[in-house]
Amino acid sequence: MYLSGSPPAIFAHRTRPSLRAALIDASSPSRLNEPLRKIDTRDFQRATRTTSRDINRRIMLNLVRDHQPLSRADLARRMKIGRGVVTSIIQELIDEGTIYEGATGHTARGRRPTMLHVRTQDRLVVAVDVRFSRTFIMLSDFAGSQLALESFETIFDPDRLVAELIARIGLLSRTHGIAGRCEGVGLVVPGMVERITGRVLMAPQLGWRDVDIRDRLSAGVGLPVHIENAPMACALAQMWLGQRGNSIDNFVYVTVSDGVGAGIVLNGQLIRGDSNSAGEFGHNPMDPDGPQCMCGSHGCWEAYTSNQATISRYLGRELTPLWGGAVQHASTLTIDDLIALARGGDTRAASAIVATGHYLGVGIADIINGINPSHVFVGGEITSAWDLIQSAVRDGIAQRALTPAGKATPVTPEQLGGYPRLRGATALVAAPHFAAPRVA
Repeated sequence: MYLSGSPPAIFAHRTRPSLRAALIDASSPSRLNEPLRKIDTRDFQRATRTTSRDINRRIMLNLVRDHQPLSRADLARRMKIGRGVVTSIIQELIDEGTIYEGATGHTARGRRPTMLHVRTQDRLVVAVDVRFSRTFIMLSDFAGSQLALESFETIFDPDRLVAELIARIGLLSRTHGIAGRCEGVGLVVPGMVERITGRVLMAPQLGWRDVDIRDRLSAGVGLPVHIENAPMACALAQMWLGQRGNSIDNFVYVTVSDGVGAGIVLNGQLIRGDSNSAGEFGHNPMDPDGPQCMCGSHGCWEAYTSNQATISRYLGRELTPLWGGAVQHASTLTIDDLIALARGGDTRAASAIVATGHYLGVGIADIINGINPSHVFVGGEITSAWDLIQSAVRDGIAQRALTPAGKATPVTPEQLGGYPRLRGATALVAAPHFAAPRVA
């Protein structure tokens, strides 16, 4: 698993609560039912005398995060370890500023316990979401709470974009006095990102190929910058900023905005693929003779379900890369406007939105058939019309899913409100602090 400095693969609260359970004999029946992970002999970190302590630290940290306020005694009971071990590790976490002590709790007898909390409010992140239409900048804390938000029309030249971001982040820092409290910048882009180098390998909407903006931005703002493909970042946010204690380890997070993509989590691990391009379902062809996508191909799922596709459908225009740009930069109509028109009784707007719901369901069915997730989450502006499109989404899934179980796969719209991609950018900085240590 990945420590701070790179996005996490598995979160510690999904790790077995006892190291003994993790070391169970491989021949036992319970072990045979668990997913098997091959040790990568080219990329590993050997166990040391501190490995079990590191694992226990992350488990404690995540137990406090999931169940706060939590006492030391509760931690010891949940982990089935001695109070002395808990006291020692918790004191380390308090000394380093990761956990803090709150009010005392109630007890029927004996000493009243001091309750523990994860420190989030004064640990800050600058989240940046680069889209085809606009670029958003949010100041948030480690819990994903929005403290400030601004946006500007996206600059497609990488050098000019980096300069603009440096200037705006600098102003944000001075205005809100975040120096010394900000732990990094999370940057999400609509394209494929090479995890180790941080280079944007391909971003069709932006016209980028093999572009490095991470290192230049980091040097300009004096902070570590974590960059990721937007859908993958949203999947991380679902794990880290979603409902506490969420036990879903196999899910897909589909983002529908200027573009369409998916972040895949299997067995609690974000799947990037061999060349960091996993999840590009938005460019799966639905009809080779369909409208032209921003990537240049025809009939992609994105060409039927993106915001530009929905607006083009309403305006009676066939989507093309050139017209898609005009929708964003020349037309004053937005997807939010279209949803408002549909709610106001405009039947043509309602028809365009419902058609998007149908195509969305068809594409989700293909994901279900290929990956078999236990849950699908959907984020993006279209989710504010979920009551209008839910039936169409389910119908599309029913038409294409191959099994009864697949047809019944739960599909849930984003529950935390707007800007899921910015929460994903926040998770890029915050989540590695809670990831399980990498031991193999």
